[in-house]
Amino acid sequence: MTDPVAPLAGKVAYVTGAARGQGRSHCVRLARAGADIVAIDACAPVAEHNGYPPALPEDLAETVNLVEGEGRKILADEVDVRDLSAQQRVVANAIEQFGRLDIVVANAGVLNWGRLWEISAQQWQETIDTNLTGLWNTMKAVVPPMIAAGNGGSIINISSAAGIKAVPGCGHYCASKFGVVGLTNSLAVELGEFGIRVNSVHPYGTDTPMGNDLSMYQTFQDHPHYIHSFSPGALPTESLAAPDLVSDIVVWLAGDASSLVTAAQIPADKGYLKI
Repeated sequence: MTDPVAPLAGKVAYVTGAARGQGRSHCVRLARAGADIVAIDACAPVAEHNGYPPALPEDLAETVNLVEGEGRKILADEVDVRDLSAQQRVVANAIEQFGRLDIVVANAGVLNWGRLWEISAQQWQETIDTNLTGLWNTMKAVVPPMIAAGNGGSIINISSAAGIKAVPGCGHYCASKFGVVGLTNSLAVELGEFGIRVNSVHPYGTDTPMGNDLSMYQTFQDHPHYIHSFSPGALPTESLAAPDLVSDIVVWLAGDASSLVTAAQIPADKGYLKI
């Protein structure tokens, strides 16, 4: 019977983009629910055109401290999700140390701004390589050992409201996040026979370094009619959502309480997608 205080006790979770923001929040909340954590982050610049600073090694170190403060074990490494062999190495080390892998939160991603025909090939490629190919690398690294273990599991891919409703000024980001939905739904069908569920989560504005990127406002200043694509939600949208609120959904998807849910796109958007 699941422990209501620690519903994820005995489980191990792999989280990408774990140094800060949503990734750190997911690590801490999964640990609080009883899971041991495997955390990776590039901890270095990953996209030249990002309007916000990169995560640093000390950010990942703080995630480690916070998880250990919850009384859980953590294996952390500075790895870029674009590096498949490095992810495979970390997963192999995690299986050796913890003996299993039950939960995956593919959270790492980048966002920058520019009209599609004006961005450079580099800006396009860095976004697709991190947000979409990086997620595929994560699946490539984690799925075989999860199948081999025979314990089922839950894979949670962090997409975006912009992965369901395209917005102007970041079409390359939208394309990558729409792609996450396709991967999620395909994987859910392919992994169902192994008891592995796969879902995506779609936040709107979140209070993270990415969510506070001021270069977004320059885009709206240059192209003021774009702002009309960002409609208000059913709930007030004047402020960015705390990452912990998205983690509420992640923890639910990670546990048995969501056992009937797979191939779903879970909104975390205050109703933005429906208004």
